[in-house]
Amino acid sequence: MNAFSVLNPPKSQPTALETWPQLSGLGLALAIQSYAKRAGGPVLVAVPDGYTARYLRDDLSALGEVNVELFPDWEVLPYDLYSPHPDLISRRLDVLKRLPEMTTGVVLAPLTSLIHRLPPTTWLAATGLALRVGETIALGEFRQRLLNAGYLSSDQVWQPGQFAQRGSVLDLWPMGSANKPYRIELFDEDIDSIRIFDPDSQRSIEKIDHFALMPAREYPFDETGRNHFKKNFRLRFDVDLRQAVPYQDVAQAVQSPGLEQYLPLFFDHTDTVLDYLPQPSRVVVLNGLDKAAYEYSQQIHQRFDQRAHDLERPVLRPDELFLSADELLTQLRERAVITVSQTPTQDPVAPSPPVIDLAKPEQAIEALNTLPGRVLIAADTPSRRELITRTLYSVRAEFESVDSWVAFRSGTARLNVTTMALTGGVALPHDGIVVLSEAECFPDHTRTRRATKRSGQDPEALIKSLMDLQTGALIVHLDHGIGRYRGLEVLETSDHVGEFLTLEYADGDVLYVPVTDLDLVSRYTGQDPDSVSLHRLGSEQWKKAKQKAAKQARDVAAELLNLQARRAARTNLPIEVDEGLYARFAAGFEYDETEDQLQAIEATLHDLASEQPMDRVVCGDVGFGKTEVALRAAFVVAQTGAQVAILAPTTLLAEQHHRQFADRFADWPVNVALLSRTGASTQKTLDGLKDGTVDIVIGTHRLLQSDVAFKNLHLVVIDEEQRFGVKQKERLKALRAEVNLLTLTATPIPRTLNMTMAGLRELSIIATPPQARLAVKTFVHEWDTDTIKDAVAREFQRGGQVYYLHNEVKTMEKTTRDLEALFPQATIGMAHGQMPAALMERTMRDFYARKINLLVCSTIIENGIDVPTANTIIINRADKFGLAQLHQLRGRVGRSHHLAFAYLITPHWKSLTKDARKRLEAIASMEDLGAGFSLASHDLEIRGAGQLLGEDQSGQIEAIGFSLYSDLLNRAVSALKSGQEPDLEQPLATSSDIDLHTEARIPEAYLPDIHQRLVLYKRITQANDEAALYDLEVEMIDRFGLLPEPIKALFTAARLRLAARPMGIERLEIGPHGGRVEFVDKPNIKIDEFLRMIQHEAHTYELPAPNRLRIKGTFEDYSERVALADDLLSRLGLGQEAAA
Repeated sequence: MNAFSVLNPPKSQPTALETWPQLSGLGLALAIQSYAKRAGGPVLVAVPDGYTARYLRDDLSALGEVNVELFPDWEVLPYDLYSPHPDLISRRLDVLKRLPEMTTGVVLAPLTSLIHRLPPTTWLAATGLALRVGETIALGEFRQRLLNAGYLSSDQVWQPGQFAQRGSVLDLWPMGSANKPYRIELFDEDIDSIRIFDPDSQRSIEKIDHFALMPAREYPFDETGRNHFKKNFRLRFDVDLRQAVPYQDVAQAVQSPGLEQYLPLFFDHTDTVLDYLPQPSRVVVLNGLDKAAYEYSQQIHQRFDQRAHDLERPVLRPDELFLSADELLTQLRERAVITVSQTPTQDPVAPSPPVIDLAKPEQAIEALNTLPGRVLIAADTPSRRELITRTLYSVRAEFESVDSWVAFRSGTARLNVTTMALTGGVALPHDGIVVLSEAECFPDHTRTRRATKRSGQDPEALIKSLMDLQTGALIVHLDHGIGRYRGLEVLETSDHVGEFLTLEYADGDVLYVPVTDLDLVSRYTGQDPDSVSLHRLGSEQWKKAKQKAAKQARDVAAELLNLQARRAARTNLPIEVDEGLYARFAAGFEYDETEDQLQAIEATLHDLASEQPMDRVVCGDVGFGKTEVALRAAFVVAQTGAQVAILAPTTLLAEQHHRQFADRFADWPVNVALLSRTGASTQKTLDGLKDGTVDIVIGTHRLLQSDVAFKNLHLVVIDEEQRFGVKQKERLKALRAEVNLLTLTATPIPRTLNMTMAGLRELSIIATPPQARLAVKTFVHEWDTDTIKDAVAREFQRGGQVYYLHNEVKTMEKTTRDLEALFPQATIGMAHGQMPAALMERTMRDFYARKINLLVCSTIIENGIDVPTANTIIINRADKFGLAQLHQLRGRVGRSHHLAFAYLITPHWKSLTKDARKRLEAIASMEDLGAGFSLASHDLEIRGAGQLLGEDQSGQIEAIGFSLYSDLLNRAVSALKSGQEPDLEQPLATSSDIDLHTEARIPEAYLPDIHQRLVLYKRITQANDEAALYDLEVEMIDRFGLLPEPIKALFTAARLRLAARPMGIERLEIGPHGGRVEFVDKPNIKIDEFLRMIQHEAHTYELPAPNRLRIKGTFEDYSERVALADDLLSRLGLGQEAAA
């Protein structure tokens, strides 16, 4: 009998069942690939669990010889009350739609997908719809059709299964369309154009001719489908229909969560994945499927027993919703042509290869030379391949670089290197081949992978945005003080219609603010909104509060400038970047940089090139790429021979940074050292810092101790600044005036936020999530054993891991024992800061390697540990944590494409403090990715704005609000910088009111969403030049369609205001019967031209008061009024561009 070869497995016969020997990992992937390349239709591989299926998919994709699809499961438990994430439904529908048409390729189906009953093949085949440019659609009918197909109407499209209509523009993200939402523009009822757009920026990317539309759910939700459901529900359940939640929801056309658990009621019959397979096709059944099927069936019946007596949500029998284990296994045996044996052989066909640690090159090359046959070393990324080739060169090894598995197979060189991200290696003794992955080449290196990313948002907009302005929220009006927002109203004035912000003040007084004056309005942040008194309109109270705060701001500004002066006095050695070397280093970053990440890097390098010491905060959510900014800065500094210190809050994070930096600098003449309380070679590192032989040192607060001396320290990087105490911060403050400082943080503490907003420190925001990451679903709960059991079971079912955060070390062992009793099948580990360092590291390694699937831990996990398979975190006594800390802890999960869950366990809600309740409400409401910065501004409201440099001015911030205080501070800083004393009486900003007696607003019919209108009004009033206004016009046309006349008038007024403001014009009004211009006391205009106009054009202009110009005449036509305003501003302006 011939030996089995994974590169050439035996040919299968349609009538006979072939059994392969026990295989796993890369060996199994190679055997499936070799088999799938032969004729015979697509290959369905039945896999026991989702985790194995994903790893198999990754290996098959890396090998690259066959197309591979994963048919994912729902990632919810049987009879769960949650619906699957739309992204998962989208991928499932995409595979099901294409499967009957497939002629080649591999489809991997985990048991949890195979055992579910699915919609009939005929239904899915009949539901598709193709849309093309030039086709006619009736928008009202099409909108209803989308709703019937399960699509959700939304203000803005940001995930599959949503659509948004704005006038003649329809945004739509079809199911099964990976990362491709479409924008359809109609001309009357004809499709005029179809464009792909970016869901983050909402801007169009490219034009296309057509796209296909699929249903948004795995069941029909049109009237026929709903009636079918209701009829079957009535026949199936003997319950009070008035109390039956699913029945009532469907009757009202509401798609409630968990409706998938009633899928069979929408159809006369159901099918399974096997029914979707075309002819011919082949089925391969992996070992372990039988056991997994019986265990999952048992879980289904247990879950059914728990829910069987729920009269509000009655559940279907297991046999109606799932195949039984016996049914499934019988069907698979009838269709299977190959099974993989569960019995290990004495002589394994594809064993794991030996570990060859390339971190020790001399021993590694000896081990490589002893391996039989040809060897392929597979690196995860091009930069890792570069590291491996350098290592091989250093020991004079002969090797060849190949670009694929096919190229390796057709070559003859003994030792080969390629880029191929494999989950593990394999030895093929019968074929004379050994494949080594990074798992074997770098056994101590923890591998993390990340998807490509997309681009983000503007920091000013985040803090000042009115996007989340709810009715009743506190706002600050520059001239009238603190009031309450009551909504937007359309009011008719003498001859035109306008939109106004309605603000309520003390005694019920109401102020209407034109939307063109939104630059005078900002959100109030300063102290607890419930304890703030509203100001009285027309009183001196606001004026006094503002003056007092302005005086205080002047003193703070002087102190800031003193610190700035000390920094400025220490001229920094500007660093010139060697573009060639820098480009080589930057190429080592294995992901695409996002736009805002590039901006942060460029800003940092610009700071280093300046003569002033840098003080920059890079704020980016967990896992968004802040470390790369630090790596680039460290490289640039180290190339000049200067030293870099990187400060991390925990030993674990310091070690992770050290590995990361050592990896990236492996090819460069840069010495990277680690200094921490548990480090072995502490004295050697300290000596190296003194004599300059250590270029980059990474450590904990041990770095701040007095015995640490540097020869030439140029850059200090602080990671997670919020974790350092006051004492360490004072030491850092002393450094701040002397060296370049780069701070990395996910959630800046209020003090940091204050300093950046006050211009004391520069701020860069990386607000862009990696493309495949999903937001973390957050629940705030009292302890409930069933909920916790479900949470852990849901995660284990998809092959994931769980963090259980218990922050009391003394009771941690008891908690671990309780959890062991609750989850007997779990492998539980324990990690906290008081453990010996070696034991701690071993525990974390075991968690990385999935030897532990439930980790009971303290906040030691808070910073920087990446475990993509851990996607559920349970935080015990969440009420004891700060907002920044909760956000940071929640960021430990959701670091992959899986929907992640965070359970915040608290005592009874009534026993919580008011602040704790607010923190928990804020974190639960902010589920968006990139929410770190928004949460920090929430923290500012909950904790108060705190202090910039001292305690004194926090009262002033509470009196007038943080945003206005920042503006006063910035004005004081600017005045003192230019050698002038700030004028405390002078109004903060000249607001130029432009009124051309025409309707200037965003009509509700053009943009119905009030929050989006508010944001656009604010963006128009805050645009600081004509280019910004033009870009905004282009964006609005792209997103919402052609601009109606009222919006054009709004932009015209904004352009005129840009020209009028620097001239000191407070109001410019021109109506059908003349108008007026009002100036500040010292206007910045051409006085000679002003006088000439009054003297020589008295029929048009006269001066009734020293600061007022009257315009006489009749100007019935709006275009005449615009032309006159243009002419006036052009003549009086001191070199300003006239408004177009």
